[in-house]
Amino acid sequence: MDKVQEITLEIPQKQLTVEDLRRMREPVKRLVEAGRVLAVQEDQDGRRSARITLQDGQLYLHPLLRQPTPADAHALQESEVVGVLDPSCTLAFLDLGWAGSTRGRVTIRLTPDTPLARQFVLLCTGQRGHTYRNTKLLEVWHKGHPREYVVGGDYESNDGEGGAPLLPNLYGQYRGSSRAGTVLAWGGPGGPRSAQFIITTMDRQDGRQWTDVFGDVVGGLDVVRAAVNHSDITEVTVVDCGVVLPL
Repeated sequence: MDKVQEITLEIPQKQLTVEDLRRMREPVKRLVEAGRVLAVQEDQDGRRSARITLQDGQLYLHPLLRQPTPADAHALQESEVVGVLDPSCTLAFLDLGWAGSTRGRVTIRLTPDTPLARQFVLLCTGQRGHTYRNTKLLEVWHKGHPREYVVGGDYESNDGEGGAPLLPNLYGQYRGSSRAGTVLAWGGPGGPRSAQFIITTMDRQDGRQWTDVFGDVVGGLDVVRAAVNHSDITEVTVVDCGVVLPL
């Protein structure tokens, strides 16, 4: 069977499909682990591709980039891959790094039925051409106090002056939260830089809540806190980003 699987890897019997990813049989698993499964998008400006990786039994879709596609890669349409996302909940991730190394992954549970969450997914996957990848964290507010939070996500100028919304109307039914790990937009859904995001690092203790919340950190809050305590927050970079594929 090992020989059969090796042949299957080298000479695929049919075009790889999203359903093959769902089943994740051994030959497909080995293709993914070898970095030979990509999601692709083609438009008037050419072709972009996104890596699909497997880690701890979880599939991750990375952002679309203009990069060479290996000749032996199996390409899936990016729209089909993104189409498997749960309409009621999506897990996104930001990999943070500083001092020359990646320090950890921050996983965020989003509610994509809100426009701000849908916009966050677009910027994690690069579907509209822009992405949080290689953006830096910009500023820490109320450092050391219960309202402490960090700001990032200026995909335009990477200095805090950019981050224009990608969607025309970001107003919707949002919720409030006073918890650490809350994710919301800088300036709210009507702000001119609302693609910038805020991640809170402490529970509020003033009896009030953050409003217009569209996500919660469910893993890696310690990474965000470590970034906040780095000597210069602008040296902290989103080295990678994307979404978890619930297959």
